[in-house]
Formats: sequence, structure tokens, C-alpha cells
Amino acid sequence: MSEQQIYQQLGLVKRAGALITGNDACMTAIRSGKAALAVVARDTGANAMKKYHDKCKSFNVPLIELLDKERLGQAVGKAHSAIVVITDPRFAQRIRQMWRETNGGEAD
Repeated sequence: MSEQQIYQQLGLVKRAGALITGNDACMTAIRSGKAALAVVARDTGANAMKKYHDKCKSFNVPLIELLDKERLGQAVGKAHSAIVVITDPRFAQRIRQMWRETNGGEAD
């Protein structure tokens, strides 16, 4: 699997209505239990990255770091995006599987 395939999958998730964008909306989804997976851009600032990791860990939401803000945003129809949240567990599982095949690791 490649990041390009994950990029395309994120677009499909968006079209299916199973994706949340925007910092505040994503944090609300994580806190409320609606988040099945958080995807954070690799070039997100250190403070924001720590906040996302800590919040996801507190609420048992898997988190993966992927792409950069510009490419992550483009994948979901935005100019740029530091974080997106996937709400559908099946889509989340598929993206985590693709990410593991690409990176050889487990989501945080």
C-alpha cells in the first residue's frame, strides 16, 4: 500500500460523510466518542501534535500521522488540514490496515 492509496481512501471517506474536519469539530468528536480514528498531518506543530496525541490517548482513539497539512487538506477538499477524524469504524479499520502495510507499525 502507498500513501497515495490512503490519500484516495480519505477522499472516499469524505464523500461517504464519515469524516470530520476542523480542529474544534475533531476535538469534539474525540471527546464525544464519535471518533474511530484520528489522522494528523506529519508537519503539525509540536504543541498541537502533543495535544492531539494526549487527547486521543485519553479517549482511546487510535491516531496515525500521515501526509502533510496541504496533502491531507487536499484529500478531503480543503486548502490544508492538520487533523481529520474518521467516524465510521469500517473505514477507520481499512485506513489503519493500509497505514500498517505502508509504515510497518501500529497506530498510537
